[in-house]
Amino acid sequence: MGKQYKTLKDNDIRFIKEQKIFYIASSSGQEVNLAPKGYDTIRVLNDNTLVFLNYPGSGNRTYRDALGDGEFTLVFNSYEKKPMILKIFCKAQIIEEKSSEFYNYLELFKEKESLVRNFFVLNIYAVETSCGHGIPHMEYKEDRELLRKWMHRLDENNELEKYKSDHFTPPNMKNI
Repeated sequence: MGKQYKTLKDNDIRFIKEQKIFYIASSSGQEVNLAPKGYDTIRVLNDNTLVFLNYPGSGNRTYRDALGDGEFTLVFNSYEKKPMILKIFCKAQIIEEKSSEFYNYLELFKEKESLVRNFFVLNIYAVETSCGHGIPHMEYKEDRELLRKWMHRLDENNELEKYKSDHFTPPNMKNI
């Protein structure tokens, strides 16, 4: 049976830390964006705040929706252990590369500065759990290294900053 409450509980925080993948959905009045996220890109700051490290990639709708004061939902599923689904409803604040806060969050992830597009601070207003009995049982094998290799190659060739600036999504852009 599902439950809804206002802040993360200790069990939720442990559950988040155990997951290898999560999904982030966002919308600011346009199409709903839904993207799976891997790697070690999420941190729990406290029971009502998360921070998400956003790597460069193919699109930037998450950024567009944060600029548009959109709604965000993060979903964590248990694939390996006891079944569970954890949904986190929140608003996002963008932390740009030029911000002094950027370096504080960078330290949490121990990542190379040039590889990070930006951070999102996610302010939680509701948390919901459900059973997850319909989610398949799967075992984690390993992270795919393709994105990291691509980022490192662009960075070594001094092309990553240009890529990040070329793939910025202005708030009035309808389609990307």
